[in-house]
Amino acid sequence: MSEINFEITKKQKAFMDSIAFETLFGGAAGGGKSYGQLLDAFLYAMKYQKSKQIIFRRTFPDLEKSLIRVSLEKYPRNVATYNDSKHVWKFKNGSIFDFGYIDNEKDVYQYQSAEYDVIRFDELTHFTEYMYLYMISRCRGANPYPKGIKSTTNPGGIGHGWVKERFIDVGAPNVIHKCQLTEENKTVSTRIFIPSLLQDNKFLLQSDPDYINRLDNLPKKEREALKYGDWDIFDGKFFTEFKRDVHVIEPFKIPNDWHKYFVMDYGLDMLAGYWIAVDFNKNAYVYREVYQPNLLVSQARDLIKNKTEEDIYMYLAPPDMWNRHKETGKSTADIFAEGGIYLYKTNNDRVQGWKQVKEWLKVYKDEQGCDTAKLKIFNTCSNLIRCIPQLVHDDKNYEDVATEPHEITHAPDALRGFCVYWTQEPIFVPENKELPFELQTDEPDQEVWW
Repeated sequence: MSEINFEITKKQKAFMDSIAFETLFGGAAGGGKSYGQLLDAFLYAMKYQKSKQIIFRRTFPDLEKSLIRVSLEKYPRNVATYNDSKHVWKFKNGSIFDFGYIDNEKDVYQYQSAEYDVIRFDELTHFTEYMYLYMISRCRGANPYPKGIKSTTNPGGIGHGWVKERFIDVGAPNVIHKCQLTEENKTVSTRIFIPSLLQDNKFLLQSDPDYINRLDNLPKKEREALKYGDWDIFDGKFFTEFKRDVHVIEPFKIPNDWHKYFVMDYGLDMLAGYWIAVDFNKNAYVYREVYQPNLLVSQARDLIKNKTEEDIYMYLAPPDMWNRHKETGKSTADIFAEGGIYLYKTNNDRVQGWKQVKEWLKVYKDEQGCDTAKLKIFNTCSNLIRCIPQLVHDDKNYEDVATEPHEITHAPDALRGFCVYWTQEPIFVPENKELPFELQTDEPDQEVWW
């Protein structure tokens, strides 16, 4: 085989030499991140025969316009061939390098039985945390080859918040940190962030010296993020108030005299429902979760009934559940009522609703000087905890939440219904715990506001 020469930067070499299980290489635009990924994958495939790797972008067109095109230019055909229909490089030593995409969170299940020695993400902040954590479980194999997750990205995007928390906030850059693998998995893993600036890529600066000037034409936040790799100025997270160490708590037995609510967001694609208890100091505790797709209305209703172990003071639902179905003339609320669950309509003003969620999540000091909030979530409500920090601002309306990816909006939408209901028309909670709550109307079918 003829000798193959590649020129690399110092930061690209640090990325390729990383021995951490999770490596993030990124920051500014033009730092040579994608090229570093492709070269690293090539060298790994050559060194470890019959090894398996995959690299992800969010969509297949993203792959075609970037990674696949560059790999076809750079990879020598005397050691590997590209299968265009299967989107895979096959090396003469038996190694394979797949190109894959994860457009929505359900796409991860197509890799349920897969095994890879190295899993790579290009533009990691375009992915949700769930996509990333699920694919970690596919990094496995019986061979002795080094395993790892190697990612590249710029700041910004739907995943900015969780990527920043996982790689940047964990400690100093260019240092391997020992970290717990996931919230549920206590396994100690290793993690490193290798920052990359445009100035580190001498090859781009030589071939396109005006590129850095073109970045100056961007709006300030985009310019600071892409030119300087600033992770703090481009934090698009909507609920900056959310702090896991404050809002997520261990479960405890809910007292019988607290009033319990059920609130939901329902569609055929997902039922996201939450049981919430309110104490006599007007603190709320989200203590049970149902999160399940592909349920008919009657199935969703019956599942909620089967999971309800206590008296529910009120079942809250969004206004669209009163829309009548053409086929039957009945609404979703009607079908729930047929099964003994009488729904009460919440306000569906998104902007005001999100403001109320922020009020409930707002952190303040208690009498002992410790951080606390009016709303707490049991750590068993994993989907709500997963989705809240992933929400970002809508590009067209900064006061609203982006509706994509849609999967992460269901649980927060349900919580929004509770928060806006309670904040706009709060129920009076008596200091005397013996006093019962009483409904203020004798007409159960009318829309009720307390």
